[in-house]
Amino acid sequence: MDLRELAPVPTAALPLAGFKEHLRLGSGFADTGAEDALLERYLRAAIAEVESLSGKALLVRSFQTWIEDWSLARLPLAPVGQILRVAAVTADGEVADLDPADFLLGADRHRPKVMTVSALPPRIPAGGALLLEIEAGFGANWDDVPPELALAVMQIGARHFEDRTATELDTIVAANNIARLLRPWKAMSLGAVRGAGR
Repeated sequence: MDLRELAPVPTAALPLAGFKEHLRLGSGFADTGAEDALLERYLRAAIAEVESLSGKALLVRSFQTWIEDWSLARLPLAPVGQILRVAAVTADGEVADLDPADFLLGADRHRPKVMTVSALPPRIPAGGALLLEIEAGFGANWDDVPPELALAVMQIGARHFEDRTATELDTIVAANNIARLLRPWKAMSLGAVRGAGR
């Protein structure tokens, strides 16, 4: 299932001051903001990496995805606040909007399922798909992001910033720390469950 971000995280929502503090930048010096654009790029890259690894949208924004088969109607990220738009798209690209109120989200911490109010879901056009626009994220402010995920962003951003001087051991230690932070937020595979008692 493809996923496309419809709007980027607003610059004002990024924890730029907190990132500078994490990096211990500007201690004893005036902050001229000369590196802000570079630090913002590192932050955005770190957020994208944490979202990809965890399957969680950190800050609220809208996304677009498609359902091609009702048996695979699970969204590729969480938490999802609401379904903004649903449309049936034919193989020829014709679009027919449906009422979003006719669709529900199943409670799932990792991959919420899209369901319908009626017992019979609408038919997905042959060779086409249902287009969904959703709003997903923990909140509009950085304080809404769970601490483990927020710290993982800081550590990944710092790793990007420090890659110029980091040793191979530094990189391995940082990767292990980040993996530990993300573990509670990742969906466990069935294979991992079956093998847990061995």
